[in-house]
Amino acid sequence: QRPTNENTNGLLRQYFPKGTDLSRWSSTDLEAVATAINNRPRKILGWRTPAEVFEEQLRSLPQPGVATTN
Repeated sequence: QRPTNENTNGLLRQYFPKGTDLSRWSSTDLEAVATAINNRPRKILGWRTPAEVFEEQLRSLPQPGVATTN
């Protein structure tokens, strides 16, 4: 987990140098960076993106049943 965390920190530093005040960035700007990072393939994920892996995990969850009325 630590190497993945360090890699992610490195990716974030490409956008925001250490010590950057994030309050000067809009939520739209921050979301754009998050989208860029989450759509970047990672070796640890078999060159899939974090977004792809997350979507696969969501699809693998059991779907709750829907209550019906008679």
